[in-house]
Amino acid sequence: MPDGSLPPTLAGLLERYSPTGEESLAVSWLVTHMHSLGYTRAEIDPAGNAVGMMGEGPRQIVLLGHIDTVPGEIPLRQQGDLLYARGAVDAKGPLAVLVESVARLGVIPGWQLVVIGAVGEEGDSVGARYVAGHYLPAFTIIGEPSRWDRVTLGYKGSATAEIVIRRPMLHTAAGAESACEVAIRVWEKIRGWAEEQNASRSRAFDQISPGLRGFSSGTDGFAEWANLHIGARLPLDLSPKNWYERLERLIELPPPVESSLQPRGFALPAFRGDKNNPLVKAFLAGIRGEGGQPGFVLKTGTSDLNLVAPAWECPALAYGPGDSSLDHTPHEHISLTEYRRSVEVLCRTLSRLTQPAQ
Repeated sequence: MPDGSLPPTLAGLLERYSPTGEESLAVSWLVTHMHSLGYTRAEIDPAGNAVGMMGEGPRQIVLLGHIDTVPGEIPLRQQGDLLYARGAVDAKGPLAVLVESVARLGVIPGWQLVVIGAVGEEGDSVGARYVAGHYLPAFTIIGEPSRWDRVTLGYKGSATAEIVIRRPMLHTAAGAESACEVAIRVWEKIRGWAEEQNASRSRAFDQISPGLRGFSSGTDGFAEWANLHIGARLPLDLSPKNWYERLERLIELPPPVESSLQPRGFALPAFRGDKNNPLVKAFLAGIRGEGGQPGFVLKTGTSDLNLVAPAWECPALAYGPGDSSLDHTPHEHISLTEYRRSVEVLCRTLSRLTQPAQ
């Protein structure tokens, strides 16, 4: 069992299992906890996010984490320096760092620090979509795992689609391709096109990465069909709109076979932030101040950074403790030493960022 020395914000969040769509208990607890930590205000916003505000200054920093997790409860347990639980890395550990750092700093004259535990990030980012239209920060920090001594500057985009291949029924002896066979050929064509595009792209961040996420088929006696559920991770130079247009061309088929494409979910374009701005410089100084050698990361997944950074048009990056290779895995865990170092780094960073101009 975990011992009594655990950071209370981290332990409290991890004790409350909150897969996407079931975040309300964790949200209510976090709002109450932020009140107890001395936040100026703490509330649940209309989207269901937990929001804590420290200070009332005219300049604003938004620290946006997410309180939901993927399904699959992992009971909280401690093993030496490691704490195992669903969300320890993705992303309650980073969210707890945001909450504790702002509580430690308290009110900073001239500034308002807004900490948000957003709902739905592992789904369609309903929480982040709401806050994108309600804040105008000078700086944005997203709580996602990067390790304590690195910052994440960018994430690839994402888009999903359902492709339906349909044809009239034929006797199996006719020798024509079935809808299922055509669908497999279409998928191979999509994958082949991506491989051609990637031939000159050495970095994973710059590559087009389609994936076949689901396949189903059926018939009504007159026609047969096959459905492909395709997800893709997209680079900076390929928007979701352009990806869908490319798919439309790739799935064109001669009669009597028909094809159709329907975008699914909430697509996000890729995002990459600038290295040369006050936010990045403050983080580099904060990491060095804790004895680290700072590094930069570009992630092949997506996060709420993709959504809010273009909307707010301010310096933005992602930071937080944890090894992102443990995201969504059955052995998700975080180092308590790394967690505490991340709090120190963020406190140093925010202090430097909010210093009065000399």
